Amino acid sequence: MVKSPGRLGIGLVGSGFMGKAHAFAFNAVSQIFDLPLKPELTLLADRSDELAQDAAQKLGFARSTGDWKALVTDSSVDVVAIAAPNAFHKPIALAALEAGKGVYCEKPLATNLTDAKAMADAAKRSGRVTLVGFNYLKNPIVALARDMARSGEIGELIAFRGIHAEDYMVDAEAPHSFRTDPDGGGVLMDLGSHIISLARHLVGPIEEISTATGTLHKTRSSPGGAKPVAIDDHSHVIARFSNGVLGTITASWVSTGRKMQLDFELVGTRGSLAFTQERFNELQLYSASDPEKRRGFKTLVAGPDTPPYGNFCPAPGHQIGFNDLKTIEVAHLVRAIAGLEPAYPDFAEAYEVQRTVAAALQSARERRWVNVTAL
Repeated sequence: MVKSPGRLGIGLVGSGFMGKAHAFAFNAVSQIFDLPLKPELTLLADRSDELAQDAAQKLGFARSTGDWKALVTDSSVDVVAIAAPNAFHKPIALAALEAGKGVYCEKPLATNLTDAKAMADAAKRSGRVTLVGFNYLKNPIVALARDMARSGEIGELIAFRGIHAEDYMVDAEAPHSFRTDPDGGGVLMDLGSHIISLARHLVGPIEEISTATGTLHKTRSSPGGAKPVAIDDHSHVIARFSNGVLGTITASWVSTGRKMQLDFELVGTRGSLAFTQERFNELQLYSASDPEKRRGFKTLVAGPDTPPYGNFCPAPGHQIGFNDLKTIEVAHLVRAIAGLEPAYPDFAEAYEVQRTVAAALQSARERRWVNVTAL
């Protein structure tokens, strides 16, 4: 007789874009992966009872509440998934850890380095599993790029070029939101944390950094009238990695025409790898060992030989999607909670990403190179 998987009660805070992505993943993961624990959508919290009740019905949660504090202390909740605005990450996560829950938090970990450190320290003291939603790290083709780079297939790494650019804030009429509030952190915190997490994942820690930031729109409309903007709309970073690799990192939400340009290039002495999230089932490989007349970037496509692609589709080239990356992330979370593998990226790794962001912002303010490890 096959033993049924144990129950894992899920409490979700927030039902916007990322909250829905979390819910889709928790609903789908047991159908796609063979897991020792089965997530159950137990309780959803949002800004009001009415909003929470409506979202719970649509997303398949058993119960709802307008009070996140009630969710984190609910005995039926084993894991608190945080998809609330950035400024709420710290209080919710600390309360959940204090209540003995596992925590699955969206990025960035917090809106400043002090809060991120407090969260990482609390996670370490609690001994609970934590995971942060840098879901692009879970792409099978990114895993392939990492393996190829670390195996020496493209030679010794020389350079990293990365960019996360979108255009949803280029319109001067786009209103003020939590993203453009100082508590939101700005584009380097919001989008830049994704490409920095990829840089660390693919190359290693960043040791030293020099940054220039810019604010395109100095004010944004709000219900109370025009509100000054004190955060960055686009930022450009020069990075020196601990292993000597040099890199550039760009974050922008005012890149006209770009909807999801999360790109990186790894340059080695014997070849290069290039990736774009806009075609995220593909990896471009250039090999200097090819015959001279046949040199050029060739396309590698994701398939069953780039796990866990095969859990979604048995045929190569048919492609997986954004919500599938979240499902892969949730499968990893469940296995980590079951003690089958270490959680990554956890609060400790997310703190290191945040420390890199903080060093970059300090560099821009002071117009000088900043050592990341000195913060």
